[in-house]
Amino acid sequence: MSAPVLLTCGDPSGVGPEIAAKAWAAGERFVWIGDPRHLPEGTEWREVAEGEGPGHEAMAVLRQDFAAHAVPGQPVAANASGVVAVIERAVRLVQAGLGAAVCTAPINKKALKDGAGFAFPGHTEFLAHLAGVDRVVMMLACLGLRVVPATIHIPLAEVPTALTATLLEETIRITHAGLVRDFGIAAPRIAVAGLNPHAGEGGAMGWEEERMMRPLIARLCAEGLNVTGPWPADTMFHAGARKGYDAAVCAYHDQALIPIKTIDFAGGVNVTLGLPFVRTSPDHGTAYDIAGRGMADPSSLIAALRMARDMVAARGG
Repeated sequence: MSAPVLLTCGDPSGVGPEIAAKAWAAGERFVWIGDPRHLPEGTEWREVAEGEGPGHEAMAVLRQDFAAHAVPGQPVAANASGVVAVIERAVRLVQAGLGAAVCTAPINKKALKDGAGFAFPGHTEFLAHLAGVDRVVMMLACLGLRVVPATIHIPLAEVPTALTATLLEETIRITHAGLVRDFGIAAPRIAVAGLNPHAGEGGAMGWEEERMMRPLIARLCAEGLNVTGPWPADTMFHAGARKGYDAAVCAYHDQALIPIKTIDFAGGVNVTLGLPFVRTSPDHGTAYDIAGRGMADPSSLIAALRMARDMVAARGG
């Protein structure tokens, strides 16, 4: 991999700059895009040009000047447009071959909406827009588990309507393709969680499984995909069950994220499948409550950087 992994700064009022500096100190190598004024005091850094490698000593910074200093724990409205510009720049560079992958530090969606009119629910949707892709999938991954929520940032009351056969099929197909392309799994095994308790229990607790999920899964299996389910979500995530699949496709956000954050809260990685480039992110937010206090754990960012390199290698990069 000749081109560097590009790490966006995220919200400079959050823990992004701190965990970037800690990841570098731990031996990770990347090019950080952001305003060096926002790095923790005492961070040694050097400015690099677009396409330049990270080197091995001072932290490599692709400078992007922001409108204001950062205030730890308090989003600065004047900096919102800079956060968005950094993401756009990272995508432009990786699409031009000047970056191997994009790794994104956490953003605060409300802060971006208030300060820059950000019109997207989050990173995932914005990156799809920048890449010109209609549909992407959010995967959360750690050493022992990969999960994909079919519906993401919507109220729970809206999930039964949003979880259509078309959406579920697209999610399964993108997950299958991503496991092959990005994780090097030649014949992925995908387990699908039911929407209702006990996967509907034959209609006693809901009909979505019988009327929509089972026919779809049978059709995909007839095409040669290894898809099983729908399974009761409460029995899918113990150690023995996890050995039976390479990824679990879940009906909604918490159904997917609770098990992975229970198994590996510090080391989970957010991966976007379906993009023309590799994108990973630590699986946590801006953590305003501890920003600027030197307490932030870089484990998830380190895992995200390493997974980005592994995914690039799986793609032949």
